[in-house]
Amino acid sequence: MDIRLARSTDAAAINELLDQLGYPQSDPATTAARIKTWTDDPDGAVYVADTEQGLLGVIAVHTCPFFERDGTWARIVALVVSDKARRQGVGSHLITAAESFATNHGCLRMEVTSATHRSQAHTFYESHGYTPTPTRFLHTLPH
Repeated sequence: MDIRLARSTDAAAINELLDQLGYPQSDPATTAARIKTWTDDPDGAVYVADTEQGLLGVIAVHTCPFFERDGTWARIVALVVSDKARRQGVGSHLITAAESFATNHGCLRMEVTSATHRSQAHTFYESHGYTPTPTRFLHTLPH
C-alpha cells in the first residue's frame, strides 16, 4: 500500500469512497477541481491509500492558526476507507499521514468530527488517542 498525495486523476475513485460514506458525488470533474484546490493550498493535504486493487481510502487534513493562543491545529475534514478494506490498517496509515502533515506544519492538536451514528468510527478514533467532546453547533448559511 502506498500512501500518497491525491491527484486529480483519482477523482472517480474518491467519488466512490465518498459515496460509501453517504456523500454521493455527481461529477468526477468537480471532485478533480476540489483536489486541485487542496493541492494548491499549503495549509491542506489530501492523501489516498493506493493499492493494486485501486484506492482503498482517502483522508483530507487542513491546518488553522489558533486565535486565542500561539500555534496551529489541524482538522481531519474527511476520512473514508473502502468497505472492502476496513479493519485492515488502511485508516491507521491515513491517520498517520495526516498527523505527520500536521506535525510538519507545527500543529499542536488534531480535531475530527464524526456523526453520532458512526459508533465504529468513534471506536477507531479513540483507539488512535482522540478524545470525544460532545458539543458541536452547525448553522447553514444562505447561498
